[in-house]
Amino acid sequence: MTIMAGGFGLCGIPENLITALRDSGVKDLTVISNNAGVDDFGLGLLLQTRQIRKMISSYVGENKTFEKQYLSGELELEFNPQGTLAERCRAGGAGIPGFYTKTGVGTLVAEGKEHKEFNGETYILETGLTADLALVKAWKGDTEGNLVYRKTARNFNPMMAMAGKVTVAEVEELVKPGELDPDCIHTPAIFVQRLIKGEHEKRIEQRTVRA
Repeated sequence: MTIMAGGFGLCGIPENLITALRDSGVKDLTVISNNAGVDDFGLGLLLQTRQIRKMISSYVGENKTFEKQYLSGELELEFNPQGTLAERCRAGGAGIPGFYTKTGVGTLVAEGKEHKEFNGETYILETGLTADLALVKAWKGDTEGNLVYRKTARNFNPMMAMAGKVTVAEVEELVKPGELDPDCIHTPAIFVQRLIKGEHEKRIEQRTVRA
């Protein structure tokens, strides 16, 4: 099963849904996410229980469990430049099967991919991404499934919500239909099939304070 999980670092991650996924015991998952959380939080919980077979990610530097499993050959990794990963998810949700980008040309990222010239510049073909299940986290939602994200939580969540065959959202605040300003809705309800109100820990991944 392929799963998209929104968020960036520990910001805007669907932490309650990830815990439910861990508790389900499902195995051999392919997970599309910017990163894999930290060792004891976020997607790191699924790595601890070895429920993830493959990660499609762009940044994995904060998770020692990820590093250990990858280097030992237990975990597959499809590495993406961050903007490319975001656009692959957006393209998948928009029904676009592929697009050309200059990012990665001349690097390992380009190996095995189609190259094409536009206006004298070389580009590589990247494919859109979709998932069987998208897990996203929003600030507010109404009971119809309309979602509003807050600040940097609006990174990968909106495009992943569109790219999942089934999308489950968790929200901090749940309101009645009509209470959200239509002009402020980021993800329309048409893309959301399930909705929960969660309790959120909101950890700080890297705490920096003055001496």
